[in-house]
Amino acid sequence: MRIMGIDPGLATMGWGVIDCSLDAPEFVSSGIIQTLPAESLPQRLARIDSGMDELIMLYKPGAIVFEQLFFAKNVTTAFNVGAARGVAIARCARFTDALYEYTPMQIKQAVVGYGKADKQQVQRMIQLLLKLPEIIQPDDAADAVAAALTHFQSGRFGSLHIMK
Repeated sequence: MRIMGIDPGLATMGWGVIDCSLDAPEFVSSGIIQTLPAESLPQRLARIDSGMDELIMLYKPGAIVFEQLFFAKNVTTAFNVGAARGVAIARCARFTDALYEYTPMQIKQAVVGYGKADKQQVQRMIQLLLKLPEIIQPDDAADAVAAALTHFQSGRFGSLHIMK
């Protein structure tokens, strides 16, 4: 099965794709969809929509996994990132019903074994699990690959996290 992970963002939306067999996950590709602050919000959302469409058509994932959003302070940022996430979810829902989400803590727990691991620990563990020569960059792409790995690690329990 092919799993695509998404780390939602308005300025930078990370994505990562892994292939999974019974033995182990295998890294396919990762990257970002980037929008510019000088663009209007509708233009930025349209760019995310078309970028997601291109990725889905290119990689044809069997499951798509989103990292849940967490915001403590900035409401405006939360609304804009929520809009970007909504556009990405809507585009993915046109392709498949196999949409899942995990919290940042669940992702850290699944990848590192510790729900409060720092970013460097998660990135290093991704590198080890996927036998990569170097750490995935940028951070948003690494976070997306971590989300995909979480779904792989969840196995049959992944169905408990399906978006409804």
